Amino acid sequence: MDSVIEDIRVRKILDSRGNPTLEVDVVTWNGFGRAAAPSGASTGAREVVAFPEGGVDKIIGEVEDIISSELIGMDAEDLNEIDLVLKEIDGTENLASIGGNTTVAVSMATAKAAASSYNMPLYRFLGGNMQTEIPFPLGNMINGGAHAGKNAPDIQEFLVVPVGAETITEAVFTNVNVHKKIRELIQAKDKTFTGGKGDEGGWAPNLTNQEAIEIQVKACETVSNETGVLVKPSMDMAASEFWDSETKEYVYAKEGIRRSTGEQVDYVAELIDTYGYYFVEDPIREGDFEGFADLTKKSGKKALICGDDLFVTNAEILAEGIDKQAGNAIIIKPNQIGTLTDTYKTVELARNNKYVPVVSHRSGETTDDTIAHLAVAFSCPIIKTGAVGGERIAKLNELIRIEEEMSNPKMADITKYR
Repeated sequence: MDSVIEDIRVRKILDSRGNPTLEVDVVTWNGFGRAAAPSGASTGAREVVAFPEGGVDKIIGEVEDIISSELIGMDAEDLNEIDLVLKEIDGTENLASIGGNTTVAVSMATAKAAASSYNMPLYRFLGGNMQTEIPFPLGNMINGGAHAGKNAPDIQEFLVVPVGAETITEAVFTNVNVHKKIRELIQAKDKTFTGGKGDEGGWAPNLTNQEAIEIQVKACETVSNETGVLVKPSMDMAASEFWDSETKEYVYAKEGIRRSTGEQVDYVAELIDTYGYYFVEDPIREGDFEGFADLTKKSGKKALICGDDLFVTNAEILAEGIDKQAGNAIIIKPNQIGTLTDTYKTVELARNNKYVPVVSHRSGETTDDTIAHLAVAFSCPIIKTGAVGGERIAKLNELIRIEEEMSNPKMADITKYR
């Protein structure tokens, strides 16, 4: 059996913030897979636990042997079985004893080892030979909130998506053009801007939310006109981060504005109408399905209303959201749920209910490129992974290579979700 697991190695490596994370190697008789776990700064309350107490060192000290002894001799191809064994080893609902970052790194490395055993790229091993669609890259342009410094905007991410691109190469370079144009516009507005960046490679300027919106929208229009590739503004508000649970208001500290849930819904709907926002993530705090549903009713025909903290890649929670018609898109982060099997279940549920699945990086990333393959394999029409920065371009450059390998590649068709 080419794909029987012979060895598993676990090591501590750096993430993009300089924090420790985990990298796993899985060796089979005829293959090898390596994957690393990312970490997030603004995490949803219902995500699985990233690491147990004692962190990465505890995993390497104690857990590596347990995982190895259980998985060696199993077939890497049996991903379902392997993911079940990982959950059994952990034994808790939220992966608190060995950590979702541990299970996801093992799960992804195993899938890569299985693919390698058959000399196949991961996207083809998981998705079959019929995959021809490449996801649109959702690129981070301006950082605020938990991903940036003191004077940055409250809104966490100002993003763009090059919906008019015809190839991934065109899409990736269009995003970079917008990123450069935004720097010029920030410098024109603020002569003291030093070119500082946030965690995900977006600029971290001293701007109000409104100033950032205007610069973002102007850069999209300019680059669309210059290149002929239509670029649309998008954002991740990470609204849970500025929700005040005592006063029940969204606090925009930078502007000194407070908004009730109804006012927040109206504000976001107005942004979508005024500036043509294509995608808005976490515009309402986590847990508030009603607020999400109100906004979806108002603006869901015009924009993707996407849940990240709301759904945490969890099929059960997504089912609740579908039932309440909360949102029409979902962020997919494998380490929020802990295994590839569970990640796929959530993607499938989303697709079957016309929710757009958006595979995403985390703010603390590594140069691991697995999510590029997952986005293609799972037919996700959008991938969120920065625009610049080594740990972000690792995914984008891998998509360029994947596109080159395909016989008739085309950009994903997002309209079929409408």
